[in-house]
Amino acid sequence: MPDRPEVTAVEIARLAGVGRAAVSNWRRRHPDFPRPVGGTDSSPAFALTEVEAWLRSQGKIAELPLLERVWRLVETLRDPAGHPAAPLVRAGAVLLLQHREPERWTALAEQPDTRLATALPRALADTARTVFGPDALTGVAAGAGGGIAADGSDGAVGPGRPGLFGSTELDLARLLARLTDEAGPAAAYEQLLTRYAEANTRQLSPTPPEAAELLAAVAGVPATVLDPATGLGALLLALPSTTDRYGQDTDPVTAALARLRLALHAPATDPAPLPVDLRPGDALRADAYTGHTFDAVLCQPPYNERDWGHDELQFDRRWPGGLVPPRGESELAWVLHCLARTRPGGLTALLLPPTVAARRAGRRVRAELLRSGALRAVVALPAGAAPPYGVPLHLWVLRAPRPGDDFRQVLMLDAAATSPGSAELAEGGRDKVRWPELRRTVLDAWRAFDLAAREGLPLPEDRPGRYRTVAAIDLLDDETDLSPARHVPPAAPAGGAAGLSHLGGRLTELLDGLADPETLLPGPAADPAPGTGGGGTGSAGPVVTLGELVRSGLLEVHSSGGGVPSRPVGTERSGTPVLTDQDLVTGAAPGAVLDRAAAEGTPLTRPGDVLVPALGGGVARVVGPDGPPVGAALGRQLHLLRPDPDALDPDFLAGHLRSTAAARRAASHASTTTRLDIRRVELPRLPIAEQRRLGTAFARLAAFDATLQQAAALGHALAQAATDALAAGSAEPPPAP
Repeated sequence: MPDRPEVTAVEIARLAGVGRAAVSNWRRRHPDFPRPVGGTDSSPAFALTEVEAWLRSQGKIAELPLLERVWRLVETLRDPAGHPAAPLVRAGAVLLLQHREPERWTALAEQPDTRLATALPRALADTARTVFGPDALTGVAAGAGGGIAADGSDGAVGPGRPGLFGSTELDLARLLARLTDEAGPAAAYEQLLTRYAEANTRQLSPTPPEAAELLAAVAGVPATVLDPATGLGALLLALPSTTDRYGQDTDPVTAALARLRLALHAPATDPAPLPVDLRPGDALRADAYTGHTFDAVLCQPPYNERDWGHDELQFDRRWPGGLVPPRGESELAWVLHCLARTRPGGLTALLLPPTVAARRAGRRVRAELLRSGALRAVVALPAGAAPPYGVPLHLWVLRAPRPGDDFRQVLMLDAAATSPGSAELAEGGRDKVRWPELRRTVLDAWRAFDLAAREGLPLPEDRPGRYRTVAAIDLLDDETDLSPARHVPPAAPAGGAAGLSHLGGRLTELLDGLADPETLLPGPAADPAPGTGGGGTGSAGPVVTLGELVRSGLLEVHSSGGGVPSRPVGTERSGTPVLTDQDLVTGAAPGAVLDRAAAEGTPLTRPGDVLVPALGGGVARVVGPDGPPVGAALGRQLHLLRPDPDALDPDFLAGHLRSTAAARRAASHASTTTRLDIRRVELPRLPIAEQRRLGTAFARLAAFDATLQQAAALGHALAQAATDALAAGSAEPPPAP
């Protein structure tokens, strides 16, 4: 374990907001670049303090962010032979102490390191014992790598031996206190868990909070809830802290992280011990809650598992009528497990791949769920709602059958469906899901259907294109396909001929508004006079790089890296908007707002700023009335360029950034990804008046391109709407020419 934080070339690139190739160039071109202190020849490691000092001296970063400093200490504490998340459990225990007993932490922080090194482990053990109870403390100790035993001793060296924190752990505790002062303990831990999840995407696929809140809302207000595949506890976190929450995860460290996460989000005034019971173990093979039932069971189980226990669970009591799920249907095994842990009349909700609804191997299990009346709804969600984000998942809602309940109807809801002229609920991406509309669509349909089922009221009328109630017997055939798209009839084209005429009128307006290309195309350039740079950046005239402009004080560059902490836009659309690279490329409005905890000191866009995606792509937009909004924070993978308007025209700068020459000369390559090394971009040295003349021409070309893109999108929508109208018989073909 290194005694000081180290970083790789990839991590240096993240700190500076550049590509990995730029770091390699710095190592070759700058003899004073820090020397490797570890790693291998192909992946050297550098001392973080030396790298940070060098980057500051070169003007490439002002100061290492506090979160980055915390994360480096977490990385330093990681034992290569242990669990990669073990330091995060210890960090969570420190945050829990600062959250539940701030006065005790304040008193401890004033002590010298020699006393704090032994007093802090005991304080962490006391807090964990109070918050979770004595039985739950064992899980926290295991997650911390044995560092916190029930008596405050060092579990790594044996019971009763005094626990001892080193200087790195004490530095981490103090930095966590500063991070807590900025963001609060819960938000601080969320940032660390997000960083860990992003670095371990193959092991972790956390359910996003919006999807978790949707499942919690479907469940209503249960008194007891179980998540048998807890992960980092996202589904349980969506419930009130007063709910009795139970969970299980195969990884004891992940279970400890989830337990700490739930405790940090609970108000410090909630009485202890908290109603949180998370246990380690495989819920299918070693069910920790055998014989228990709960008001609701929420779950996003692991997908496509072949080795889920098919052979050893042949005679398990959870399979109705001895119907064992096929080996390739692990998701249906989770469905039956969740249903078995739900009390009669209680609710089960699971996020499942769409193939579970249609695979032939699972048709007998699906048929049994229909015959028993357990399955109540199948909801098709848009792609991007939950991981894997490229797959449009399904939400299955079930109720554990009660004796005498003969209700046998299923709600088929296609929440990803769209109709011409309507606002799409999904646009095929994680950041493009319109959660307020999606949530309203799902909950309105489900609650009306569920109320009718429970109270014996008339079922809600079908809505073509959105939802339909289907009798269970009508779904029982050779396939028993439960895909909503197969059972929800398409919506009639909106507006008919009048709607098509409206779309056609809008398209005509756009095309009429296009400038005459003859007025936009530049003429042949005269022979440039010396020093004018009339031939552009490819001419023989003098040029200047953006890095030189930064050093001269004529340009500021802010690189966002992973972006600021944000949350999706709610129905009230309040808060500071957060602009991402995808928003910039597509011209869409920001789909997220800044976390209130991270708002202070965050750079916001101003009129005249130029925004460029870190991955390049020939996109550069000037902030203003016809561009990105004023007052937006930077999301991931963006550069903000703030020129001195008296020396550098923003439209002139943006135009050159969009040019092919700039993209080629300033491109850097890391693996298969091309990034824009923004400081290598070259501009011709021109008087400000000439810059503004060229900037006006660049701006007109950018507006022309944007209008063309809008017209193309509207033309596609018009053609699709006309096709749908003809296919549905709601419109007549035009007269033959």
